[in-house]
Amino acid sequence: MAIKILTEPTTEDLRGKSHWWGTPDLPKGVAWPCRAGSDDEGEALLTFICQIRLEDIAHLDTEGLLPHSGMLWFFADIDYFCGDEDAMVECIGDWDKESFKVIYSPNCNELCTHEAYWEDGSSAVLAAEKMTFEPTDDCSFGHKLLGRPAMTEGYEDEADDISLLQVDEEERWNLRFYDCGLINFTMKPDALAKQNFDDVKFTLHSY
Repeated sequence: MAIKILTEPTTEDLRGKSHWWGTPDLPKGVAWPCRAGSDDEGEALLTFICQIRLEDIAHLDTEGLLPHSGMLWFFADIDYFCGDEDAMVECIGDWDKESFKVIYSPNCNELCTHEAYWEDGSSAVLAAEKMTFEPTDDCSFGHKLLGRPAMTEGYEDEADDISLLQVDEEERWNLRFYDCGLINFTMKPDALAKQNFDDVKFTLHSY
């Protein structure tokens, strides 16, 4: 059974908690992941998508696929799809390893909040949103953990792959993946069982 992710704007302080957008609260000594740019551009921060405090979803992970303590963080180079037309554009299909990152920590101790600002001093991130979770079908659309990608093209020979995180389009964020699409962080079952979150594949699907 997959886990549906619901988000909503809030004024609540979400530091150290599950949240979508905003800024990541990373373990001490862990840097915000970057993608190397051209010689004149330098490194660019990968977009922080969400952090999930795993005890929040433990009761819904009935198969025990995920750890039930600690935190997961998800990053990807999706600024273009959030409306930044000057950002680097990736293609439909599988993305290279530099364009995304999943981080796992077995505990939530000594977390450090990372901030990001534009040159004019304004925040460079979308406002953080509160997350709640509920069961959903394995192949459902929407934002979800686990299950299978809702768009199955390209996965015919990878029937066992698990969708670690699926991100769907969202009008109020101006988030669109071309005409109609979504992105998936996927893992092989054996890699997930070993909690090897470096062994993740990232794919953009679009009609």
